[in-house]
Amino acid sequence: MKKLLILLIGATLLACEKPVEISYENRGVIAEQAMVVSAHPLASKVGRDVMQKGGNAVDAAIATQFALAVVYPGAGNIGGGGFMVSRMANGEVATLDYREKAPLAGGRDMYLDENGDVISMSSVRGHLAAGVPGTVAGLEAAHKKYGKLDWASLVQPAIDLAANGWELTQKEAANLNSNRQVLLEYNTVKPYFFLAEEGTRWKTGDTVSITELAATLTLIRDNGRDGFYKGVTARLIVEEMKRGNGLISLEDLEKYEAAWRTPVQGTYRGYEFTSMPPPSSGGIALAQLFNAVESYKLSDMGFHSTEAIHLIVEAERRAYADRAAHLGDPDFYDVPQSGLTSKSYAKNRMGSFNKEKATPSTDIDAGNPAPVESEETTHLSVVDQWGNAVSVTTTLNGGMGSKVFVGGAGFLLNNEMDDFSVKPGVPNMYGLVGGEANAIQPEKRMLSSMTPTIVAKDGKLFMVVGTPG
Repeated sequence: MKKLLILLIGATLLACEKPVEISYENRGVIAEQAMVVSAHPLASKVGRDVMQKGGNAVDAAIATQFALAVVYPGAGNIGGGGFMVSRMANGEVATLDYREKAPLAGGRDMYLDENGDVISMSSVRGHLAAGVPGTVAGLEAAHKKYGKLDWASLVQPAIDLAANGWELTQKEAANLNSNRQVLLEYNTVKPYFFLAEEGTRWKTGDTVSITELAATLTLIRDNGRDGFYKGVTARLIVEEMKRGNGLISLEDLEKYEAAWRTPVQGTYRGYEFTSMPPPSSGGIALAQLFNAVESYKLSDMGFHSTEAIHLIVEAERRAYADRAAHLGDPDFYDVPQSGLTSKSYAKNRMGSFNKEKATPSTDIDAGNPAPVESEETTHLSVVDQWGNAVSVTTTLNGGMGSKVFVGGAGFLLNNEMDDFSVKPGVPNMYGLVGGEANAIQPEKRMLSSMTPTIVAKDGKLFMVVGTPG
C-alpha cells in the first residue's frame, strides 16, 4: 500500500507501522501502512493497537468509538448515535445509519405550549430532549458485517479506561469545570465522577475513572446490543426517564435497529465520492454543492477569494433551501434523492446566480427536483494495511448532549430531539430550519448534517474525510 500523508489541525494521528508520540500538538504524520485519526490520543491509540493485533479498519473504528465514549464525553458516546461510511479494499462501499429515533410516546407538538409556541430549551436540555440511542446497535451491526476480531476484544480497552482512569487534558478539565452547574441542575443522580470537590476545579493531569460506565461496557462486551437495550442497562435508562419526566421506554429500546442505507455517490472533476444518505442531509448537500460549482474553476479564483466565497455561499443557499423542504427520515418521507443530486438540477438551480450580487436567502425557495423513482459531535477516520477505509461521525448533538447521565450506568444521553423541526419553520439550536419532512413522529430519525465521506480516484482510495462541530 502506498504511503498515506495526512495533515490536519487539532487532530490526533497515529501511524500503525511506526507508532508516534501521541498528543494534541501533532499536526501531521506519514504512515506506511495504516492510520487512525480521532479527537483523543488515547482513543486513537486503542484503534491503532487493534490493527496491530490483526484487526481491520472496521474493528479499529468500533474500538475507537467505545474508547471515545469514555475519554471524550462531550461527543464520544454510547448514549447517542452516528453514521458510518466504509469502503473495503475490493471497492465495496456501504453506509450504516445508527441515528437516534424519537420515542414512541413522542409527537410533533411535544415541545409546544398551549399557545403553540416552542417551550424554551425543552428540546435542548434535560430528559425530554433525548432520543433513543443508536450507537451500540450500530457498532454491533458493523461488526457482524465486516469485523475480523472478536467483539469482546474491541470493547475491553474502553472498559479498562473507564475502570482504571485516564488523565484529563487541559481542554477536558476546562470543559468539566464549565459544565459543573448545568450537570448539577439537570441530573437526578449526582454525577460524582465528573464533579470536582466543592470549592475546587479539575486540573490538567487529574485522573478520572467511571466504575459505573465500566460496568455498563462490561455488559455490552458480554451481551452485545442486549447488554444495552435489554436487562440492567435498559432498566436504568427507563428509571432515569421516569425520574426526569423523559419518554424513552423499554419498548423503545428493544425495538431499536440500525439500518444499512444505499450510499450517496457522485463525481467531481474526476474524483468519485461516497457519502451518507438521509436521514443525513450531508451526502445530498455535498453532491448538490459539487454539482453547483463544478462548471466554475475555483482554483483560478483563489482560495478564500471574494469571488470563490460568493460562489460557494450562493450554492449553499440553494442546497439548504432544498434541505429544509425535501429532506427527512426516508422511512417516513419520500426523499427525492436522485432529483436533488442530478447535475442538470444543480445547473437549473444556479441559473439565478449573479456573479456581481448576493442573493438574500429569503429570496431563495426550495426547488422542484424530479420525484422519487463543535465542542459538539466528533469524527474519526481509519485506513488499515489492506486498504479498507472507514469514515465515522458520531454525536450527542450538543456538547455533552442533554447534560443528563443515566443514574447507575455512567453515560450521557443525547439531546438529538432538537434536530427535528420542533415546529416547522422555527430554527433549532444551530439555526437550521426544517419543515414537514422533518416533523417529529414516533420512531422517526431526526435529520442530520453529519457528512462522513470517502473519496476515490481512478478506482483507488484517495481520501477519508469528515468533520466535528
